[in-house]
Amino acid sequence: MRGTAKTRRALRLVGVAGDRPLLPVIGLILRLLPFLVILAVVVLAAGTPENVHVGPLLAVAPAMSGLTQTAPRGPLITGAVAGLVSLMLAALGEGRGGGEPYVTLLSVALVTMTAWLGVHVRMRQERTIEEVRSVAEAAQEVLLPQVPQTMGPLTVGVRYRAAAAEARIGGDLYEVVPTPFGIRVAIGDVRGKGLGAVRTAAAVLSAFREAAYEEQDLPGVARRLSASLERRLGEDDEEFVTLILLGFPHDTDSVDVLNCGHPAPLLLRGAHARPLDPPAPTPPLGILDLRRLELPVLRVPLLRDDRLLLYTDGIIEARNAAGEFYPLPDRAPDALPGVEDTLDRLEADVQRHVGHPLQDDAAMVLLQYRPVVARHDGLRGARLTA
Repeated sequence: MRGTAKTRRALRLVGVAGDRPLLPVIGLILRLLPFLVILAVVVLAAGTPENVHVGPLLAVAPAMSGLTQTAPRGPLITGAVAGLVSLMLAALGEGRGGGEPYVTLLSVALVTMTAWLGVHVRMRQERTIEEVRSVAEAAQEVLLPQVPQTMGPLTVGVRYRAAAAEARIGGDLYEVVPTPFGIRVAIGDVRGKGLGAVRTAAAVLSAFREAAYEEQDLPGVARRLSASLERRLGEDDEEFVTLILLGFPHDTDSVDVLNCGHPAPLLLRGAHARPLDPPAPTPPLGILDLRRLELPVLRVPLLRDDRLLLYTDGIIEARNAAGEFYPLPDRAPDALPGVEDTLDRLEADVQRHVGHPLQDDAAMVLLQYRPVVARHDGLRGARLTA
Protein backbone atom coordinates (compact mmCIF):
# COMPACT_ATOMS: atom_id res chain seq x y z
CA MET A 1 0.00 0.00 0.00
CA ARG A 2 2.92 2.26 -0.43
CA GLY A 3 4.04 4.65 -3.13
CA THR A 4 2.19 4.84 -6.41
CA ALA A 5 0.33 1.58 -5.83
CA LYS A 6 -1.19 2.93 -2.64
CA THR A 7 -2.12 6.17 -4.38
CA ARG A 8 -3.86 4.28 -7.19
CA ARG A 9 -5.85 2.21 -4.71
CA ALA A 10 -6.85 5.33 -2.77
CA LEU A 11 -8.04 6.99 -5.98
CA ARG A 12 -10.07 3.91 -6.89
CA LEU A 13 -11.50 3.89 -3.39
CA VAL A 14 -12.92 7.39 -3.57
CA GLY A 15 -14.02 7.01 -7.19
CA VAL A 16 -11.55 9.47 -8.65
CA ALA A 17 -9.63 7.15 -10.94
CA GLY A 18 -12.45 7.01 -13.46
CA ASP A 19 -12.71 10.81 -13.56
CA ARG A 20 -9.06 11.59 -14.21
CA PRO A 21 -9.73 13.08 -17.69
CA LEU A 22 -11.86 15.75 -15.97
CA LEU A 23 -9.14 16.89 -13.57
CA PRO A 24 -7.22 19.10 -16.07
CA VAL A 25 -10.50 20.72 -17.16
CA ILE A 26 -11.50 21.46 -13.55
CA GLY A 27 -8.05 22.90 -12.85
CA LEU A 28 -8.28 25.18 -15.90
CA ILE A 29 -11.72 26.41 -14.84
CA LEU A 30 -10.46 27.23 -11.34
CA ARG A 31 -7.51 29.18 -12.75
CA LEU A 32 -9.77 31.16 -15.08
CA LEU A 33 -12.46 31.81 -12.47
CA PRO A 34 -10.94 35.11 -11.13
CA PHE A 35 -10.80 36.50 -14.67
CA LEU A 36 -14.38 35.41 -15.27
CA VAL A 37 -15.30 37.46 -12.18
CA ILE A 38 -13.56 40.49 -13.70
CA LEU A 39 -15.45 39.95 -16.97
CA ALA A 40 -18.72 39.67 -15.02
CA VAL A 41 -18.03 43.02 -13.31
CA VAL A 42 -17.43 44.65 -16.69
CA VAL A 43 -20.71 43.25 -18.01
CA LEU A 44 -22.56 44.44 -14.90
CA ALA A 45 -21.04 47.91 -15.18
CA ALA A 46 -22.24 48.15 -18.80
CA GLY A 47 -25.75 46.98 -17.93
CA THR A 48 -26.49 48.91 -14.72
CA PRO A 49 -27.50 52.56 -14.24
CA GLU A 50 -24.83 55.17 -13.65
CA ASN A 51 -25.77 55.53 -9.98
CA VAL A 52 -25.05 51.80 -9.37
CA HIS A 53 -21.31 51.26 -8.97
CA VAL A 54 -20.01 47.70 -9.21
CA GLY A 55 -16.30 48.55 -9.39
CA PRO A 56 -15.59 47.49 -5.75
CA LEU A 57 -16.55 43.93 -6.75
CA LEU A 58 -13.23 43.73 -8.62
CA ALA A 59 -11.50 43.09 -5.30
CA VAL A 60 -13.16 39.68 -5.29
CA ALA A 61 -10.99 38.53 -8.20
CA PRO A 62 -7.54 38.63 -6.51
CA ALA A 63 -9.09 37.19 -3.34
CA MET A 64 -10.41 34.27 -5.35
CA SER A 65 -7.08 33.95 -7.15
CA GLY A 66 -5.38 33.42 -3.80
CA LEU A 67 -7.57 30.35 -3.33
CA THR A 68 -7.34 28.89 -6.83
CA GLN A 69 -3.81 29.72 -8.01
CA THR A 70 -0.85 27.52 -7.15
CA ALA A 71 1.89 30.15 -7.61
CA PRO A 72 2.35 33.57 -5.93
CA ARG A 73 2.35 35.33 -9.30
CA GLY A 74 -1.30 34.33 -9.81
CA PRO A 75 -2.80 36.89 -7.38
CA LEU A 76 -0.37 39.56 -8.67
CA ILE A 77 -1.45 39.04 -12.28
CA THR A 78 -5.12 38.96 -11.32
CA GLY A 79 -4.73 42.08 -9.17
CA ALA A 80 -2.98 43.94 -12.00
CA VAL A 81 -5.77 43.05 -14.44
CA ALA A 82 -8.41 44.07 -11.87
CA GLY A 83 -6.61 47.38 -11.29
CA LEU A 84 -6.48 48.16 -15.02
CA VAL A 85 -10.16 47.33 -15.40
CA SER A 86 -10.93 49.58 -12.42
CA LEU A 87 -9.11 52.49 -14.12
CA MET A 88 -10.94 51.75 -17.37
CA LEU A 89 -14.32 51.79 -15.63
CA ALA A 90 -13.44 55.05 -13.87
CA ALA A 91 -12.51 56.59 -17.23
CA LEU A 92 -15.89 55.48 -18.63
CA GLY A 93 -17.82 57.07 -15.75
CA GLU A 94 -18.04 54.20 -13.22
CA GLY A 95 -17.63 55.75 -9.77
CA ARG A 96 -17.59 59.36 -11.03
CA GLY A 97 -18.29 62.03 -8.46
CA GLY A 98 -16.04 61.13 -5.53
CA GLY A 99 -13.04 59.14 -4.46
CA GLU A 100 -14.62 55.77 -5.09
CA PRO A 101 -12.24 54.78 -7.94
CA TYR A 102 -9.30 55.35 -5.58
CA VAL A 103 -10.98 53.30 -2.85
CA THR A 104 -11.56 50.52 -5.39
CA LEU A 105 -7.92 50.59 -6.46
CA LEU A 106 -6.76 50.56 -2.84
CA SER A 107 -9.09 47.62 -2.08
CA VAL A 108 -7.78 45.68 -5.07
CA ALA A 109 -4.18 46.39 -4.03
CA LEU A 110 -4.72 45.36 -0.40
CA VAL A 111 -6.60 42.20 -1.32
CA THR A 112 -3.93 41.35 -3.92
CA MET A 113 -1.13 41.63 -1.37
CA THR A 114 -3.11 39.61 1.17
CA ALA A 115 -3.77 36.87 -1.41
CA TRP A 116 -0.10 36.89 -2.45
CA LEU A 117 0.99 36.41 1.16
CA GLY A 118 -1.67 33.72 1.61
CA VAL A 119 -0.29 31.74 -1.33
CA HIS A 120 3.22 31.99 0.15
CA VAL A 121 1.98 30.74 3.53
CA ARG A 122 0.05 27.90 1.88
CA MET A 123 3.08 26.84 -0.16
CA ARG A 124 5.24 26.80 2.96
CA GLN A 125 2.65 24.71 4.80
CA GLU A 126 2.44 22.30 1.86
CA ARG A 127 6.22 21.89 1.90
CA THR A 128 6.10 21.21 5.64
CA ILE A 129 3.32 18.64 5.19
CA GLU A 130 5.28 16.97 2.40
CA GLU A 131 8.35 16.74 4.62
CA VAL A 132 6.27 15.28 7.44
CA ARG A 133 4.72 12.83 4.99
CA SER A 134 8.17 11.75 3.81
CA VAL A 135 9.29 11.17 7.40
CA ALA A 136 6.07 9.24 8.09
CA GLU A 137 6.64 7.06 5.03
CA ALA A 138 10.19 6.35 6.17
CA ALA A 139 8.90 5.49 9.66
CA GLN A 140 6.29 3.22 8.12
CA GLU A 141 8.95 1.38 6.13
CA VAL A 142 10.80 0.71 9.40
CA LEU A 143 7.73 -0.13 11.48
CA LEU A 144 5.77 -1.99 8.80
CA PRO A 145 8.19 -3.04 6.06
CA GLN A 146 7.02 -4.39 2.74
CA VAL A 147 5.71 -7.95 3.10
CA PRO A 148 6.77 -10.35 0.29
CA GLN A 149 3.90 -11.35 -1.98
CA THR A 150 4.85 -15.01 -1.70
CA MET A 151 6.47 -16.85 1.18
CA GLY A 152 6.72 -20.63 1.09
CA PRO A 153 3.19 -22.01 0.61
CA LEU A 154 1.58 -18.61 1.23
CA THR A 155 0.51 -15.83 -1.08
CA VAL A 156 0.33 -12.70 1.04
CA GLY A 157 -1.63 -9.46 0.63
CA VAL A 158 -1.82 -6.51 3.03
CA ARG A 159 -3.95 -3.39 3.34
CA TYR A 160 -3.33 -0.73 5.96
CA ARG A 161 -4.99 2.62 6.57
CA ALA A 162 -4.16 4.86 9.53
CA ALA A 163 -6.93 6.91 11.14
CA ALA A 164 -4.77 10.03 10.72
CA ALA A 165 -4.52 10.10 6.94
CA GLU A 166 -1.36 12.22 6.81
CA ALA A 167 0.36 10.13 9.46
CA ARG A 168 0.38 6.93 7.35
CA ILE A 169 1.09 4.92 10.52
CA GLY A 170 -0.92 4.20 13.63
CA GLY A 171 -1.53 1.64 16.33
CA ASP A 172 -2.27 -1.37 14.13
CA LEU A 173 0.57 -3.78 13.45
CA TYR A 174 1.29 -6.82 11.30
CA GLU A 175 4.23 -8.94 10.24
CA VAL A 176 4.94 -12.12 8.28
CA VAL A 177 8.31 -13.82 8.83
CA PRO A 178 9.95 -17.12 7.84
CA THR A 179 11.51 -18.92 10.81
CA PRO A 180 13.20 -22.28 11.49
CA PHE A 181 9.82 -23.45 12.81
CA GLY A 182 7.79 -22.39 9.77
CA ILE A 183 6.18 -19.16 8.67
CA ARG A 184 4.79 -17.05 11.48
CA VAL A 185 2.32 -14.20 11.22
CA ALA A 186 1.26 -11.53 13.70
CA ILE A 187 -1.50 -8.94 13.55
CA GLY A 188 -2.48 -6.71 16.43
CA ASP A 189 -4.14 -3.53 17.58
CA VAL A 190 -2.82 -1.16 20.23
CA ARG A 191 -5.44 0.47 22.44
CA GLY A 192 -5.56 4.16 21.62
CA LYS A 193 -4.08 6.37 18.90
CA GLY A 194 -1.28 8.83 18.41
CA LEU A 195 2.45 8.58 19.02
CA GLY A 196 2.02 6.43 22.13
CA ALA A 197 0.22 3.77 20.11
CA VAL A 198 2.88 3.93 17.39
CA ARG A 199 5.67 3.46 19.94
CA THR A 200 3.89 0.49 21.50
CA ALA A 201 3.27 -1.09 18.09
CA ALA A 202 6.95 -0.68 17.24
CA ALA A 203 7.97 -2.33 20.52
CA VAL A 204 5.64 -5.31 19.98
CA LEU A 205 6.81 -5.82 16.40
CA SER A 206 10.46 -5.64 17.41
CA ALA A 207 9.88 -8.25 20.12
CA PHE A 208 7.92 -10.47 17.72
CA ARG A 209 10.62 -10.44 15.06
CA GLU A 210 13.12 -11.67 17.63
CA ALA A 211 10.89 -14.15 19.48
CA ALA A 212 9.47 -15.71 16.31
CA TYR A 213 12.95 -16.94 15.37
CA GLU A 214 13.83 -18.25 18.82
CA GLU A 215 10.71 -19.74 20.40
CA GLN A 216 9.67 -23.22 19.33
CA ASP A 217 5.91 -22.67 19.74
CA LEU A 218 3.39 -19.83 19.63
CA PRO A 219 2.77 -19.75 23.42
CA GLY A 220 6.48 -19.12 23.86
CA VAL A 221 6.31 -16.23 21.39
CA ALA A 222 3.27 -14.75 23.15
CA ARG A 223 4.93 -14.97 26.56
CA ARG A 224 8.04 -13.22 25.23
CA LEU A 225 5.87 -10.44 23.81
CA SER A 226 3.96 -10.13 27.08
CA ALA A 227 7.17 -9.82 29.10
CA SER A 228 8.59 -7.25 26.69
CA LEU A 229 5.40 -5.17 26.82
CA GLU A 230 5.25 -5.35 30.62
CA ARG A 231 8.78 -3.93 30.85
CA ARG A 232 7.90 -1.13 28.47
CA LEU A 233 4.54 -0.11 29.90
CA GLY A 234 5.15 -0.38 33.62
CA GLU A 235 2.53 -0.99 36.28
CA ASP A 236 0.59 2.26 35.94
CA ASP A 237 0.12 2.24 32.16
CA GLU A 238 -3.38 1.24 31.03
CA GLU A 239 -2.34 0.48 27.46
CA PHE A 240 -2.79 -3.03 26.05
CA VAL A 241 -2.49 -4.84 22.73
CA THR A 242 -4.87 -7.36 21.18
CA LEU A 243 -2.92 -9.83 19.08
CA ILE A 244 -3.22 -12.92 16.90
CA LEU A 245 -0.30 -15.21 16.16
CA LEU A 246 -0.38 -17.72 13.32
CA GLY A 247 2.11 -20.51 12.74
CA PHE A 248 2.46 -22.66 9.62
CA PRO A 249 4.63 -25.59 10.76
CA HIS A 250 6.84 -27.33 8.22
CA ASP A 251 5.47 -30.48 6.56
CA THR A 252 1.95 -30.08 7.91
CA ASP A 253 -1.10 -28.87 6.00
CA SER A 254 -2.39 -26.89 8.95
CA VAL A 255 -2.19 -23.57 10.75
CA ASP A 256 -1.81 -22.91 14.47
CA VAL A 257 -3.77 -19.96 15.85
CA LEU A 258 -3.14 -18.23 19.18
CA ASN A 259 -5.59 -15.43 19.90
CA CYS A 260 -4.91 -12.86 22.62
CA GLY A 261 -8.17 -10.92 22.78
CA HIS A 262 -8.25 -10.05 19.07
CA PRO A 263 -11.16 -10.45 16.59
CA ALA A 264 -11.10 -14.03 15.31
CA PRO A 265 -9.54 -14.56 11.87
CA LEU A 266 -11.75 -15.89 9.08
CA LEU A 267 -11.07 -19.09 7.19
CA LEU A 268 -12.38 -18.46 3.67
CA ARG A 269 -13.17 -21.71 1.93
CA GLY A 270 -15.30 -21.47 -1.21
CA ALA A 271 -18.36 -19.34 -0.50
CA HIS A 272 -18.10 -19.74 3.27
CA ALA A 273 -16.35 -17.72 5.97
CA ARG A 274 -15.65 -19.56 9.21
CA PRO A 275 -14.39 -17.63 12.23
CA LEU A 276 -11.50 -19.41 13.95
CA ASP A 277 -12.57 -18.78 17.54
CA PRO A 278 -10.03 -19.70 20.23
CA PRO A 279 -10.61 -22.83 22.36
CA ALA A 280 -10.57 -20.62 25.47
CA PRO A 281 -10.30 -16.86 25.97
CA THR A 282 -6.85 -15.35 26.42
CA PRO A 283 -6.42 -11.74 27.57
CA PRO A 284 -4.63 -9.13 25.45
CA LEU A 285 -0.99 -8.34 26.05
CA GLY A 286 -0.57 -5.90 28.91
CA ILE A 287 -3.63 -6.99 30.89
CA LEU A 288 -2.13 -10.01 32.67
CA ASP A 289 1.28 -11.61 32.67
CA LEU A 290 0.87 -14.36 30.06
CA ARG A 291 3.84 -16.23 31.53
CA ARG A 292 1.54 -17.38 34.31
CA LEU A 293 -1.24 -18.63 32.04
CA GLU A 294 -1.91 -21.65 29.88
CA LEU A 295 -2.23 -20.39 26.33
CA PRO A 296 -4.52 -22.53 24.15
CA VAL A 297 -3.55 -23.03 20.51
CA LEU A 298 -6.11 -23.90 17.84
CA ARG A 299 -4.82 -26.16 15.04
CA VAL A 300 -6.84 -26.00 11.82
CA PRO A 301 -6.29 -28.32 8.81
CA LEU A 302 -5.93 -26.46 5.53
CA LEU A 303 -6.89 -27.34 1.97
CA ARG A 304 -5.35 -26.03 -1.21
CA ASP A 305 -6.44 -22.43 -1.94
CA ASP A 306 -7.86 -21.88 1.54
CA ARG A 307 -7.59 -18.26 2.56
CA LEU A 308 -7.08 -16.78 6.01
CA LEU A 309 -8.24 -13.20 6.54
CA LEU A 310 -6.79 -11.38 9.53
CA TYR A 311 -8.05 -7.89 10.35
CA THR A 312 -8.27 -5.26 13.08
CA ASP A 313 -11.39 -3.83 14.67
CA GLY A 314 -11.22 -0.76 12.43
CA ILE A 315 -12.77 -3.01 9.75
CA ILE A 316 -15.55 -4.73 11.67
CA GLU A 317 -16.43 -1.63 13.72
CA ALA A 318 -16.80 0.59 10.65
CA ARG A 319 -20.40 1.87 10.77
CA ASN A 320 -22.69 3.25 8.10
CA ALA A 321 -25.11 6.16 8.50
CA ALA A 322 -27.63 3.85 10.19
CA GLY A 323 -25.06 2.77 12.79
CA GLU A 324 -24.69 -0.75 11.37
CA PHE A 325 -21.29 -2.45 11.62
CA TYR A 326 -19.59 -3.69 8.49
CA PRO A 327 -20.63 -7.36 8.00
CA LEU A 328 -17.18 -8.74 7.17
CA PRO A 329 -18.04 -12.49 7.40
CA ASP A 330 -20.82 -11.97 4.84
CA ARG A 331 -18.74 -9.84 2.46
CA ALA A 332 -15.35 -11.56 2.69
CA PRO A 333 -15.85 -14.72 0.55
CA ASP A 334 -15.39 -14.40 -3.20
CA ALA A 335 -14.03 -16.28 -6.21
CA LEU A 336 -11.56 -13.64 -7.37
CA PRO A 337 -8.27 -15.12 -8.62
CA GLY A 338 -5.79 -13.23 -6.43
CA VAL A 339 -5.46 -11.92 -2.89
CA GLU A 340 -4.85 -8.39 -4.17
CA ASP A 341 -8.16 -8.40 -6.06
CA THR A 342 -10.00 -9.57 -2.96
CA LEU A 343 -8.37 -6.94 -0.76
CA ASP A 344 -9.12 -4.20 -3.31
CA ARG A 345 -12.76 -5.26 -3.32
CA LEU A 346 -13.01 -5.40 0.47
CA GLU A 347 -11.28 -2.03 0.92
CA ALA A 348 -13.66 -0.35 -1.51
CA ASP A 349 -16.64 -2.15 0.03
CA VAL A 350 -15.79 -0.92 3.54
CA GLN A 351 -15.45 2.64 2.22
CA ARG A 352 -18.84 2.44 0.49
CA HIS A 353 -20.42 1.05 3.65
CA VAL A 354 -19.10 3.90 5.78
CA GLY A 355 -19.49 6.70 3.24
CA HIS A 356 -16.62 8.75 4.70
CA PRO A 357 -12.96 8.24 5.71
CA LEU A 358 -12.51 5.63 8.43
CA GLN A 359 -12.22 7.00 11.95
CA ASP A 360 -9.98 4.21 13.25
CA ASP A 361 -6.81 2.47 12.14
CA ALA A 362 -7.68 -0.47 9.90
CA ALA A 363 -5.53 -3.34 8.67
CA MET A 364 -6.17 -6.53 6.73
CA VAL A 365 -3.80 -9.40 5.97
CA LEU A 366 -4.98 -12.07 3.52
CA LEU A 367 -3.07 -15.35 3.23
CA GLN A 368 -3.77 -17.90 0.51
CA TYR A 369 -2.45 -21.40 1.20
CA ARG A 370 -0.97 -23.45 -1.61
CA PRO A 371 0.92 -26.48 -0.27
CA VAL A 372 4.45 -27.23 -1.35
CA VAL A 373 4.89 -30.74 -2.78
CA ALA A 374 8.18 -32.60 -2.53
CA ARG A 375 9.14 -34.63 -5.61
CA HIS A 376 12.12 -36.96 -5.60
CA ASP A 377 14.11 -37.96 -8.66
CA GLY A 378 16.59 -40.70 -7.76
CA LEU A 379 18.77 -39.55 -4.86
CA ARG A 380 18.02 -35.88 -5.50
CA GLY A 381 14.88 -34.07 -4.53
CA ALA A 382 13.37 -30.72 -5.27
CA ARG A 383 10.51 -28.80 -3.64
CA LEU A 384 8.03 -27.51 -6.16
CA THR A 385 5.00 -25.36 -5.56
CA ALA A 386 1.85 -27.26 -6.47
